[in-house]
Amino acid sequence: PPRFALTLRVRPSRLLWGLMGTALCGTLLAYPAFADPRAQIRGEIDGELRAQLVQAIGEVDGPPTNRFDARRRARAAMESAEALLRSEGYYQPILEDVVEGEETPVAIVDITPGRRFLIDAPVINWVETPPAEQVQAEVTDEIGLGTGAPGRAVEVIAAEGRIVAGLTRRGYADAATRPRRVVVDHADFTVQPTYMIVAGQLVRLDGVRLETRGPTNPSWVAGLAPWEEADLYDPEDVAELERRLLETGVYDGVGVALAPRDQTLPDGNRPVVVTLTDRPRRILEAGLTLSTAQATVTAGPTRSVTGGSAIDGIWTWYNRFGRADTLRFEARLATIDSRLGVDLTLPHWRRPAQTFTAGAAIVNEDTEAYRRLAAVLYADVRQRLGKTSYYSYGVGLDAGRYDETRFDPVTLAPFDISRDLALLTLRGTVYTDRTDDPLDPRSGWRLTLNAQPTAVAGDDSLFFLRTDAIATGYLPVQDGGKTLLAGRVRVGSIVGGEEFTIPADRLFYSGGGGSVRGFEYQGVGPRLPDGTPRGGLSLFETSLEVRRDIGQSFGAVAFVDAGAIGFDEVPDFDNLRYAVGVGARYRLPFGPVRADVAFPLDKRDGDPDFQVYISIGQAF
Repeated sequence: PPRFALTLRVRPSRLLWGLMGTALCGTLLAYPAFADPRAQIRGEIDGELRAQLVQAIGEVDGPPTNRFDARRRARAAMESAEALLRSEGYYQPILEDVVEGEETPVAIVDITPGRRFLIDAPVINWVETPPAEQVQAEVTDEIGLGTGAPGRAVEVIAAEGRIVAGLTRRGYADAATRPRRVVVDHADFTVQPTYMIVAGQLVRLDGVRLETRGPTNPSWVAGLAPWEEADLYDPEDVAELERRLLETGVYDGVGVALAPRDQTLPDGNRPVVVTLTDRPRRILEAGLTLSTAQATVTAGPTRSVTGGSAIDGIWTWYNRFGRADTLRFEARLATIDSRLGVDLTLPHWRRPAQTFTAGAAIVNEDTEAYRRLAAVLYADVRQRLGKTSYYSYGVGLDAGRYDETRFDPVTLAPFDISRDLALLTLRGTVYTDRTDDPLDPRSGWRLTLNAQPTAVAGDDSLFFLRTDAIATGYLPVQDGGKTLLAGRVRVGSIVGGEEFTIPADRLFYSGGGGSVRGFEYQGVGPRLPDGTPRGGLSLFETSLEVRRDIGQSFGAVAFVDAGAIGFDEVPDFDNLRYAVGVGARYRLPFGPVRADVAFPLDKRDGDPDFQVYISIGQAF
């Protein structure tokens, strides 16, 4: 029988504040008010090693109650220190547990680390059948444990892991280790590891075997495999198949693994076993959003909402056609962007990592700058590049009535016009992500390039090109990344049209949580005498944030945002408007919860005193 799920999504901001407050209280209560080191460290020790010893010895709730307690702590601390020193290559340390004081005894560990032992040339002994000589040479080169390096235990163990990983990448899927032997020579002050490695047999792959029953077509899954029959086993290929199945979003769980050795086929190849846990195939969601702010609306299959009150219902049917597809119906009644629509998403369409999306909708947008009632058709293809980057291209057709407020360029008097327009838009996007985390990046950069050539017919006829680029960067600057500089720049331009003829929804606007915080949506640019936001032909926005970690879960942010709307094709930097603000972050397993408050500078009539933003993920 079909499985159903009903989800109610209520998103008042007080809920997030309550979660943050509860988490803060729990964090504060989880830590004792005072903590003392288990024992003091005495001796001539370099700063990095001393810090490691302090961490290894640990802390206690309070000072020792008597000399016996102090002696017990000193001995325990000495044992921890000795273990740490040996793991760091100090095999001849001199340690002494000391207790000083009668009334207030103090536990002390006196440490002389001695000379650090160094790595001697590691040896690999191949147990049973050795791999090919070229593979042996390549794996030995990748061991990463050079002669003369500090004899740290963690590096000795890691080198063993690199040997096995190197064999696995070269088709030896069953590579394993036997107990290694490490000789510590106290005369030469050297550490020589000998690794006992079982390479196993070279593994060649067969096809994909889907072991779970469900709506997914096994032949479709087999077509996602990034290898051909009899190709050498590569763990990255197996991981890529798992990635391709997970990114469809229709499975609660995906398992991809090489079949056990005893399931080798007569031709010597081994299949890859796939198990899938299906989501409920039909999901009904209802959402309620309450806000006094405006919303950001974009045409096509996606839109970004930064405010506005709305009631929406979404009915989603997963895997309707047995190839991890998603069929989605949406009804939304809102103060800003009401719509009734349907879209179909086909992941891995015609080739792996390529997604096809098509949809249709009736939209009713009512912003301060314009009103639009239109029918929308669109189709897009997106091709993933690597793990997080992609390019996309598509076409959209919008046809409807536009009610806009314009102004007489001579008298500056505003007047309302209505136009019946049809817009045919080709669109292309390139997105490159070189960061370490999609929701909370700590280093790297991102770049997005968009181009939308558009032909307009109806009451007006014209052709224009709308382009914009967004670049963000992240630079750790202090304390191992605890302090981070984050920057964002967006530049946009419209070529080939005039402000008075281009449909108002395709002009540039600035202001709001996704652009210049502190201002309302469409609040950065100039306004007409009646208060209507004036869209422009060019856009410039920039943001700079200083992010600082506080403990394990919390963070603080200070930022400055700026933006300008221009009325020529080249961005205008003369009318930049600024806002400043601060924020708090609380890290959850799936990403940070952010709360920002921003204050616009050089306020105009109608600008708010401040704006508050609460959401999941960093601002950019």
